[in-house]
Amino acid sequence: MSVSVPAWAGGTTIHVSLWDKGADSMGMDGLVHMMGMKDPDPKMEKMGIKIDVSSAKAGDVTFEVTNDSKDTVHEMIVAPVASVDTPLPYDKNLEEVDEEAAGSLGEVSELDPGKGGALRLNLKPGEYILFCNVPGHYAAGMWTLLEITS
Repeated sequence: MSVSVPAWAGGTTIHVSLWDKGADSMGMDGLVHMMGMKDPDPKMEKMGIKIDVSSAKAGDVTFEVTNDSKDTVHEMIVAPVASVDTPLPYDKNLEEVDEEAAGSLGEVSELDPGKGGALRLNLKPGEYILFCNVPGHYAAGMWTLLEITS
């Protein structure tokens, strides 16, 4: 679900880029990069989520999301993280995160290449993960962490 939020709405705005290196990005070469695993060499990543800040103040946070891919649909889901050492609940058969078990707070649903959307949440202090749950994308490294401070 994407929500249009006026610029005057207040709070913090975080710009989010959903990116990949082209149509062959899903050819992961056997690499799996889920949270809780050793961080891979960023040069080896074929897709990811880039945010313009790594932390923000608690309260209203608006995520302005752009799918910067030329040919792949992506989405962004926000969920709280209890421990950065623990992978999200992942269904290997479906190749996606169990969003309900992960505690999803909201999402900008599937965005076609070049499209954008927004999500506004009221976030408490803590660690959050932003991830793409299109099958295979989370395991391919399409996630990032965001710290919300008091």
